[in-house]
Amino acid sequence: MAKCEFCGKDVSFGIRVSHSHRRSNRTWKPNIKRVKAVVNGTPKRVYACTRCLRSGKVTRAV
Repeated sequence: MAKCEFCGKDVSFGIRVSHSHRRSNRTWKPNIKRVKAVVNGTPKRVYACTRCLRSGKVTRAV
């Protein structure tokens, strides 16, 4: 579910490093919102990241 339908931003993986330098896996999740947007001229519920919402890639349906 954590994937933007407009830019494709997805979960990314990395390594958490503690102060004592012990390493464990971690994830970064994108800030995804479920919004009502106009897609191909019709309003539809989609998942979009807040960067796409803020930049105007997504036109919100009223």
